[in-house]
Amino acid sequence: MRRRIVRLTLVAVGVTLVLFGVPLAAGLERYTVTQQRESLQRIADFAARSVYDDVVHDRVPARLPDGRDDDTAVALYDEDGDLTTGDGPPEGDEGVDRVLDRGLSSSPPGQLVAVSPVTDGDDVIGVVRAARPTSAVWSSLVPLYLGMVALAGLVLVAVWALAMRLAAHLSAPLESMARDAARLGEGDFGVRPAPTGIGELDRVGSALGHTAGRLDDLLARERAFSAEASHQLRTPLTGLRLRLESALDDPALLRPATVEDGLASVDRLERTIDELLLLARERSRDAVPVDLARLFDEAQAEWGDRLSRAGRSFSVSRDGALPDPPASAAAVRQIVAALLDNAVQHGAGAVTLTARESGPDAVAVDVADEGPGVAEEDLSGSDGRRGLGVALARRLAEAEGGRLTARRSPSVVTLLLPLEPVRKGRSITSS
Repeated sequence: MRRRIVRLTLVAVGVTLVLFGVPLAAGLERYTVTQQRESLQRIADFAARSVYDDVVHDRVPARLPDGRDDDTAVALYDEDGDLTTGDGPPEGDEGVDRVLDRGLSSSPPGQLVAVSPVTDGDDVIGVVRAARPTSAVWSSLVPLYLGMVALAGLVLVAVWALAMRLAAHLSAPLESMARDAARLGEGDFGVRPAPTGIGELDRVGSALGHTAGRLDDLLARERAFSAEASHQLRTPLTGLRLRLESALDDPALLRPATVEDGLASVDRLERTIDELLLLARERSRDAVPVDLARLFDEAQAEWGDRLSRAGRSFSVSRDGALPDPPASAAAVRQIVAALLDNAVQHGAGAVTLTARESGPDAVAVDVADEGPGVAEEDLSGSDGRRGLGVALARRLAEAEGGRLTARRSPSVVTLLLPLEPVRKGRSITSS
């Protein structure tokens, strides 16, 4: 990139110098030629005045005024166009002839010529011709052209040095961002490009850092969700495994009801997997209110037998007039399952599932047991034993605009759900 910046800069400056220098050189040549022609004309006019007396009296001038250098040739021609004296062609050329014919003068190839008539009244009695080779004009232009070329070279060198510095200043942040992008591609999400002072590059760096932060957060959430989901899948798998092991130990227990119970566990497992996949894709929640009555019936069927086998009781309670909150049925089902599983694994005694009103704008779903309870800090998932399921429940509740609260003595974990739909990311504050 540095070479490209330097090359493009030098090309741009070179084109600018050519576009500026060529017209300047042409103008300088025209100016020099004009100056030389005017100088010759002054010499010819002066010589014509100087020889006037001699020509009028038919005398040949002893000496003709010459130019300031040896390149100027001055000659005097008579009225017939013949050379009288001086340095010039024996017979007058086109310029002399035109003056004698009162025409305009022009220069022969390779020379600059100026002519001046010697007149007596209205009669032209002679012509003074002053000539200088064009090579003398070019020789005077060569030093000027060399100076221009030298100056252009100095400009290019200065621009090259500045371009190298500018290229280093521009490419260093880009090279650093390229390295950061490579680190990001390799899975290093701690990339945070430092400010460069260049607005455009800083915006790119900020976007790169923001992307790295989002990817880091996304990966962390997906890892946490994977751990939480695997925790949720263990419950139906464990129950199914216990039934199969019991049937293997005692084939007499393998009755149609046992098979139907196993198939129901498989169905619940498939539903759990589908719901977790749906929630993992972060689809927008359903606008249709969750059916709490159906949810409580399913919980009674699934968790009543399990707690009964463990020697514990399970009961559900719901006011028939209680409105259904507009939340995702899959999310609420997983939240309740996680809280019940936590009560089974870490609680004690009877377990109750209750739905009640919590103020005018929320519904509360309580999961209570007779155990030590869940601390508020456990809701964040910091507890490695119980935090996975509870943390998943908290995450899903917040995604539905609700929240989880925990209370001890007695042990109660409460899911609060708003009765009005709220934007994802907001949560209710009432309890």
